[in-house]
Amino acid sequence: MAEITATLVKDLREKTGVGMMDCKKALQETDGEIEAAIDWLRAKGLSKAAKKADRVAAEGLVGIAVAGNSGVLLELNAETDFVARNEGFQAAVSMITKLAIDADDVAALSQKATPSGEGSVSDYLTNLIATIGENMNVRRMAKVSVTQGVVAAYVHSAIADGLGRIGVLVAVEGEGDAAALNDIGRKVAMHVAATAPLALSSDDLDPAVVARERQVLTEQARESGKPEAVIEKMIDGRMRKYEEEVVLLKQPFVMNPDQTVEDFVKTSTQGAAKVTAFAMFKLGEGIEKKEDDFAAEVASMTSGV
Repeated sequence: MAEITATLVKDLREKTGVGMMDCKKALQETDGEIEAAIDWLRAKGLSKAAKKADRVAAEGLVGIAVAGNSGVLLELNAETDFVARNEGFQAAVSMITKLAIDADDVAALSQKATPSGEGSVSDYLTNLIATIGENMNVRRMAKVSVTQGVVAAYVHSAIADGLGRIGVLVAVEGEGDAAALNDIGRKVAMHVAATAPLALSSDDLDPAVVARERQVLTEQARESGKPEAVIEKMIDGRMRKYEEEVVLLKQPFVMNPDQTVEDFVKTSTQGAAKVTAFAMFKLGEGIEKKEDDFAAEVASMTSGV
């Protein structure tokens, strides 16, 4: 029997886009013959996954998991929202999200072994693509942790436990009853889902975003024709207002707009805890989706008829 080298496996993977474990098995089954291995993979339906890799995957699910003092958010994309209702896909998102608790990033996660023994996460997804028939990928993940306290989780309009289109994690650092802190953190997480803040505090805001906002406000203020000294005060006031809109701790709390989020946490815990971090994923956010022009397509099909 021919020796199945790493180079041979890599070559087959590059030709088919199929996972390493399946490529190795195909080569073993075909005595190391590349073309025969390709046919073997095609017969098993696995090489179909490679043909789907260039298709836009902007649907899917956001998964969320908390273990001990850490929590993770993960976005697993597919091509259509129909797949999100597939129990097999839901189980995959749940399983991969739990594995992500112990992974540093998406690259490390892709190499982790699945508990079902189906190779790595990358191999598992390749098989799932071939089974379900849509392109899929783990787009991103984010982790939140505390030294002492809780990581609270919230999934908006969950379709299953820990799965939905919007997921939020909130770190509440401090002393006190864990159940009480979790309730407070969950309420803040619900607030985050509703308001989508840009940063936890003013210091966490992206300097480029702040500079752009100040420039816009400056140009608006100068339209008033007022003196520069007055304009500067106008801009400072509008920037404070801007921060109240986009900074989590400064935002009016949605459940009681008379107090900020920071005040809500402080009064609820008698100053014994504070929110130190948050993360939010909204499914498909930032992905450019292809818009099909049905009328143009029909016109193209019927032209010349």
